[in-house]
Amino acid sequence: MSVITSLKHTATSLAQKALQLGGDFVHPVSDDSGEGPDYAAPSGAGQLDVTGLPHSHTWGEDRPTTTYIDQQTGLLTAYTEGIPPLDEGMTIYDLYAQRAERMGDDPLYTYKSGDAWVTKTATEVLEDIRVTAKGLMQRGLRKGDTVAFMCRTSYEWDIIDAAIMACGGVMATIYETDSAEQIRNIVDNSDARLLIVETVEMRNKADGTIAECPSLESILCLETGGLAEIQAYADQVSDEELDARIDSVKKTDLCSIVYTSGSTAAPKGVEMTHEHYCTTAMTLQSFMPAVLNNRNGSVLLFLPQAHTFARAVNYIVVASNLRIYIAQGIATLINDLQEAKPTVMIVVPRVLEKVYNAASQKAGHGVKGVAFAAGVVTAQNYMKEISANGKPKALTAARRATFDPMIYAQLRQVLGGRAQWIVAGGAPLDPELLAFFRGANIPVYEGYGLTETTAPCAFNPIGTPFKAGSVGIPYPGFHVRISEEGEIQIQGPAVFPRYHKNAEATADTFTADGWFMTGDLGRLDEEGFLYITGRKKDLIITAGGKNVAPRPIEEVIQRCEFVSQALVLGDKRPFISALVTLDEESLRPWLEAKGLDRDMPLEEAAENAVVRAEVQKYVDQANEGVSRAESVRKFIILPEEFTQENGLMTASMKIIRPKVIKRYATLLNTQMYTKRK
Repeated sequence: MSVITSLKHTATSLAQKALQLGGDFVHPVSDDSGEGPDYAAPSGAGQLDVTGLPHSHTWGEDRPTTTYIDQQTGLLTAYTEGIPPLDEGMTIYDLYAQRAERMGDDPLYTYKSGDAWVTKTATEVLEDIRVTAKGLMQRGLRKGDTVAFMCRTSYEWDIIDAAIMACGGVMATIYETDSAEQIRNIVDNSDARLLIVETVEMRNKADGTIAECPSLESILCLETGGLAEIQAYADQVSDEELDARIDSVKKTDLCSIVYTSGSTAAPKGVEMTHEHYCTTAMTLQSFMPAVLNNRNGSVLLFLPQAHTFARAVNYIVVASNLRIYIAQGIATLINDLQEAKPTVMIVVPRVLEKVYNAASQKAGHGVKGVAFAAGVVTAQNYMKEISANGKPKALTAARRATFDPMIYAQLRQVLGGRAQWIVAGGAPLDPELLAFFRGANIPVYEGYGLTETTAPCAFNPIGTPFKAGSVGIPYPGFHVRISEEGEIQIQGPAVFPRYHKNAEATADTFTADGWFMTGDLGRLDEEGFLYITGRKKDLIITAGGKNVAPRPIEEVIQRCEFVSQALVLGDKRPFISALVTLDEESLRPWLEAKGLDRDMPLEEAAENAVVRAEVQKYVDQANEGVSRAESVRKFIILPEEFTQENGLMTASMKIIRPKVIKRYATLLNTQMYTKRK
């Protein structure tokens, strides 16, 4: 060992002792995984004290949250008071028109065009929307017609979206990463007359759609001048004609069909109205006026607006006084944050994990790494003490103050240095990671929602106490209750009415008394704070917020002649993976046919390169029908099957997913999703 190396080891050892950091420290996130098992078991639930109910507390502007036992059902329920019903004529177009009337000369959107940042005022944005709407009308878009749209988050996305809404059209959203099969499914299910795509690559992927989808008449590509082609016909439609169309649209009119999962042959389309989005937007503006009425505030949009979460955020900000910056993409996020310096951020957990990972990797494994780790523990302890006792211990507070300039302040600058409210949604956020950010004086709050609830149905506004693992109180206007089976059920003005052309799925999703059954399991505490404890069904939500239906992927992998079972995983993880088991009776002759040892142990066969290559063929085939975010990135072949004997299958031959995940937790955390020490 060299003198330099010896000194480094000595310095690290001394730093560990000085910072009181144990040798078993593990980062709250890993290099390529979300923390924790795929199924989160209820933790710290305890016994609810119902003697103090009903309980009411006001967290926002005169809008109390009340927790009570419903007299008719006997179920624990929480409700946050919302805003009065909207006027019948309120539409998404009005959000933009009111913004232009309120602050027309102020910036609304700022985005990158080439090498330069371009800013559009609210008046200019409204004019772009009107010109585009006129062009769509001239092309024959009638009220109620559907336009399918495939595009990354961009200024063009917002203009085209708002123009379709102004015409009374219906937007069917397609993720920019969706496969050709998913494009066809969405166009066909939505009866789209027009398909607009962003790039030539997307246009090529959509080849054949017109022939296979009877309703589709044409495809426009923005990269080859599609938007300009639409706008070129604007002068053939008068302002009076456009205004008459705008006035004909009502709040209860269908405005969008948002698809929850594109990985099945018949994806479910959630029907959304203008009222759903406008209520969500106007509600938050009234609940948190100090944050949203700040004319010097800003938001950075980077999540895909094909998802209701990001789209609802856009409308919320248009209804506020904040300025919207549109990121170039995840790859440039750090640089874009320095340009936007957002006061409000809406993120998925994976973004926060990336920020944390970048900071820890920069710190390294020497003295700086030890100091960073100690800063993480201190921040977490600070919040845990606040949660348990209402305030931190004096020593913990002092240690936190010491770490602030060297660690926490730098992280705040990475996020732009002005953040007041960072909301994580779309997937569960690791409570340990949340505790670190909050303890570092980085205002991260967790929320909860689904496409069917127009995104948020529970949230943590500024001022709510830190409660580890809670996704917050009901969003204003929403009732949240827990069924006898522990399922979270929702009722509110922004809950969808039905799945498009899918009466069976709709009937299966609502209770007899009209509550939406989320499929998630949870609990409420005495103050109305909601905790997610698991999932009723097997739908996977990755750490990036992508919904993935595992069954179609599993079916393809199981077509391999010697594969017995395939279990697709990825809940709260950064990517999709699979556990594969072998059918020994089929495997033996296959091995012999390949010139391999027919009698090799299953443990050896599971690691054999030829066996893995054969399984990989079917994994690749399964991946062809789904988007990149839904594709299986890694798989592990197990030397044993899931059986009733080992407790991993039911009597009806269904795999018990939580038990499989628990049994192989070590394998998943050490080989599939590797943790960083």
